[in-house]
Amino acid sequence: MAPSILTVSELNRLARSAIEQRLPLLWVTGEVSNLTRAPSGHIYFSLKDNTAQVRCVMFRSRAQTLPWRIENGQQVEAQVLASLYEPRGEFQLNVETLRRAGLGKLFEAFVQLREKLSAQGLFDASGKRALPRFPRCIGIVTSPKAAALHDVLVALARRAPHVPVILYPTLVQGEGAAAQIAAAVAAAGQRAECDVLLVGRGGGSLEDLWAFNDEALALAIRACPIPIVAGIGHETDVTIADMAADVRAATPTAAAELASAGWHAAAEGVAALGLALRQTMRQRLERRMQATDLLAHRLVHPAERVARARQRLSLLAAKLTANADGASHRRAAALAAMQLRFSRLRPTTDTSRNRLSHADRALRQAMTTQITSRRSHLETLRTALAALSPEATLNRGYSIVRRADGGVVRDGATLSEGETLGLRFAKGGGKAVVIKAVPD
Repeated sequence: MAPSILTVSELNRLARSAIEQRLPLLWVTGEVSNLTRAPSGHIYFSLKDNTAQVRCVMFRSRAQTLPWRIENGQQVEAQVLASLYEPRGEFQLNVETLRRAGLGKLFEAFVQLREKLSAQGLFDASGKRALPRFPRCIGIVTSPKAAALHDVLVALARRAPHVPVILYPTLVQGEGAAAQIAAAVAAAGQRAECDVLLVGRGGGSLEDLWAFNDEALALAIRACPIPIVAGIGHETDVTIADMAADVRAATPTAAAELASAGWHAAAEGVAALGLALRQTMRQRLERRMQATDLLAHRLVHPAERVARARQRLSLLAAKLTANADGASHRRAAALAAMQLRFSRLRPTTDTSRNRLSHADRALRQAMTTQITSRRSHLETLRTALAALSPEATLNRGYSIVRRADGGVVRDGATLSEGETLGLRFAKGGGKAVVIKAVPD
């Protein structure tokens, strides 16, 4: 019989079932390395000892319950379920629980060296130097085969293409790499060809980056007369060289950006100024061109201008004549209409004279009659007044008796004996003395 033929998926599924059945939930101890945090929340890392390592995954639901932050170099104990990742056929451990088991040897050595150099003041901010704003030459200490070198050169070519770059080649991993890096830094300082020095490499595990956790390298960085930017590994990777450098960058590309920041900002500023200058010149040229076009339209040959003036004068003369004739006709018509109206409304003088003559005679007659009536009435009033006047009474034999103060005596009882009285008659008067008052 022909043997049964399995697909790769079927084979991986069988292997997974066999592993999970043979290896139930168990505890494994090791040092964390190659740690990666995925955007999904899962944590991927390796557990290793002196001779082997195994891939691990801690899914988000488990990672969220972890009360501490897992980092490379930590010695841990993990409760795991051995399994196989079928899509790639990779053996892995699914971590259910994780607890500390002490620091790994490399991480412990890193911490000890960090504390030692920090106590010596090697990492003090006061000893850090500012980067030159416009470096005329940039040096790079890294491996010629490193992928990070390509990223750094691309960034520098994009941001400061005119600045020359000098490579100081060295190993960045493995035995003897730390000494070579320190020697390259010292050589760059002695040759004094650059204004700023970049020291770095791409990401990796704690073992991969161990060459940068070296005391001699840290001392060489501090002794170098050139400001140094360290761009080692990823943003979460921190080495002794990062702490000793004048400036730490998250990545080698970020180190290149920091070193060329002044030139890049200047280029952007020049580009902005150039754009503003071009826009200003374009606007001014457009305004000048419009003004030129306007002047060109206004610029006319003298003969043409004279001809236009003559034509305009002829039009104005014709218009003036037409307006004058029209005004004359309108005024003549208005005058004729006014004459017609005046002739219709002109009064007849004969009738008015007759009316005036009758009115004058009537007025004179009325005035004569009124005067005669007024005179007759006046005479009547004069006659009545004469009959009532004191003179007429005196003429009838009466007299007027007055006291010395001029008052008229009307009652004899008011007289006093010996009082002097004045008498007035129709003609003349006299004085009298009261001998005796006789009351009525």
